[in-house]
Amino acid sequence: MAGAISLHLTPAHAERYENNPATRESDWVKWSILGISLTFFALFLLMPLVVVFYEALRKGWQAYLVALIEPDALSAIRLTLTAAIISVPLNLAFGVAAAWAIAKFDFPGKSFLITLIDLPFSVSPVVAGLIFVLVFGRTGWLGSWFIDNDMKVIFAVPGIVLATIFVTFPFVARELIPLMEAQGRDEEEASTVLGASGWQTFWHVTIPNVKWGLLYGVILCNARAMGEFGAVSVVSGHIRGETNTMPLHVEIVYSEYKFAAAFAVASLLAILALLTLVIKSFIEWRAAQAAKGDVEAQS
Repeated sequence: MAGAISLHLTPAHAERYENNPATRESDWVKWSILGISLTFFALFLLMPLVVVFYEALRKGWQAYLVALIEPDALSAIRLTLTAAIISVPLNLAFGVAAAWAIAKFDFPGKSFLITLIDLPFSVSPVVAGLIFVLVFGRTGWLGSWFIDNDMKVIFAVPGIVLATIFVTFPFVARELIPLMEAQGRDEEEASTVLGASGWQTFWHVTIPNVKWGLLYGVILCNARAMGEFGAVSVVSGHIRGETNTMPLHVEIVYSEYKFAAAFAVASLLAILALLTLVIKSFIEWRAAQAAKGDVEAQS
């Protein structure tokens, strides 16, 4: 047939291809690439992580625990968890609603909505914080109204929550949109034809189909919420014991040369990041197992 390519492999080439199906490069190239990757991993990921825990525990467990139960540190931990507890469920609700609307329906402004969802990815967190100051600050567009009604947004907990919501709201939606689009609308339409209501279809068809992607998006959203620095730094005012989150607390005590205290709280953030990585890996594994089970069931 014209245009067809015929490959004739010798037994030696065939054996080499079977042993190295993904590449035809020699072994030294493979090991060189692997060595470079491991070197970068050790230098830029593993070594900083080891240094954080070493510096946190250098003065012993007692100093480590004292740094974590210090009043300002406890306040920072509580505020970080508060911001995450508020922002993650709100972003979960927005992400599911936005992804469902974009993937399952056609409506005017659909492309614009997708652009808005991607906005926090393209805007610097510091700029996002300045936007909230411009809107809700004392001299901002709505600042005077909030002051007249004895409400404070900037340099208070509401401003930190708003900044956290802004920088984290794309994560759930961005995980669900491609997943829902790939699944199509056939199952939802079949459920509707069989007499199910919209809510029944949503809870019993849509959500079970995307549950692993949903959990993955929530995990990423929570990790970003607890580790956000730029936007929160602008709106917080750095008030000790009131508006400092864990990343801000680390910066302040480090600038005061309290290295043990800074690395102690930083190690707690590192532990949360590692826990997030473990949960993320578990979700990916379960999703792969579920997909494999679906393929076996269909075959």
